[in-house]
Amino acid sequence: MTPLKRLLAVVVCGLMSATASADTHRLDDSLSHTVPPNVQMQWLPLTPGQSYAGGMEAWLRVNIRIDTRNWMGRSGRIFMVLPRDQASNIEAVWTTQGRLQPGRLVSGERTLVFAGAIPGATLEDQLQVRLRSNADWSSSSRRLNFHFELDVD
Repeated sequence: MTPLKRLLAVVVCGLMSATASADTHRLDDSLSHTVPPNVQMQWLPLTPGQSYAGGMEAWLRVNIRIDTRNWMGRSGRIFMVLPRDQASNIEAVWTTQGRLQPGRLVSGERTLVFAGAIPGATLEDQLQVRLRSNADWSSSSRRLNFHFELDVD
């Protein structure tokens, strides 16, 4: 094996082991809550020339409180996760007060909201969230199971 091939093999093995050893932990955010506690999706208004409903939307505030006491001082990345369910896809877009990153998330995805050293026992922020779904939203009641995961560096 040539030195270049040997080097490439070592690099590939290193990348594979780094990916395989991702240390992901679900975080406790049970003290987070929405305001209001229950939100009703509203039909988006029709725009001129549109002959069908474009979907539904709701706005809410989420007071985030994530228990990070087991990870204080450690470096990592925190992701917000929205598992896919059987109903219509949901898109969440939010702004923050600055502790977490603003972003966008669709059912079945996770997105980065924090990276760096975990600063303390709790990570708190307030999100202004817009939820949107397609016009195929058919439920009068639906629980969205957002949660947070930590990938430790």
